[in-house]
Amino acid sequence: MNRTNLLLCATIFTAIAAPAVAQPSDQNLRADTPIQLAQAAAPMTDGEIRKVDMDAKKITIRHAPIQELGMPAMTMVFQVSDPAMLDKVKAGDKVRFNAARTGGAFTVMQLEPVR
Repeated sequence: MNRTNLLLCATIFTAIAAPAVAQPSDQNLRADTPIQLAQAAAPMTDGEIRKVDMDAKKITIRHAPIQELGMPAMTMVFQVSDPAMLDKVKAGDKVRFNAARTGGAFTVMQLEPVR
């Protein structure tokens, strides 16, 4: 086998083997997307539910600044990553949440009522 063929074989092997090596060994710790991985570690923000729109699957939250999104305190409408979140809260509830910009929209990724 000449040097060119050897180099070609090594390159192909590396391209095939690299994705397998890059996978985490503990599948329970792997997030489905980079956004989910980032959100799992993102700090929670304090807020108050102003409106829950079950039909549109959106929620209006008056919130403290969201540092990771560069957003000042305000009241705004968010999409939700899981519509089941809307069943857990009502207008006036205090919450802690984190959000991400997904597909050009701001989406609540985690939502916890504060008791």
